[in-house]
Amino acid sequence: MKNNLKFLASLALAACVAAPAFAAGEHDHAPKNGGIVVETKAGDFEIVAKSDLLQIFISDHGKPVSLDGAKAKVTLLNGTEKSEAELLPAGNKLEAKGSFKVAKGTKGIAVLTLAGKPPATARFEVK
Repeated sequence: MKNNLKFLASLALAACVAAPAFAAGEHDHAPKNGGIVVETKAGDFEIVAKSDLLQIFISDHGKPVSLDGAKAKVTLLNGTEKSEAELLPAGNKLEAKGSFKVAKGTKGIAVLTLAGKPPATARFEVK
């Protein structure tokens, strides 16, 4: 009986230690393209904001999402200054090229619409 309790206690301890590792592997939120990851109803958005490029990569539990018919608008806020850009599908991401005022502290709002789904919104801040 005493050995059974030790075994059960060891098993419970092993399960507690292993559970976070399994959970982390299930749904990885680490940026894969150097951007900022924001979780939304439509999936995970990785937003890459640079002075000449805005990109949004979308995944659902680590798997890419079809961008057929997708569109997005990003609004950048720098103090009282506001600028907007339309992003269109470009391979495995939505993208806009141009000149954007992006610096540490720039805040943004991305509104993305996937075909046949309601719009999803992601708020972010450039670090």
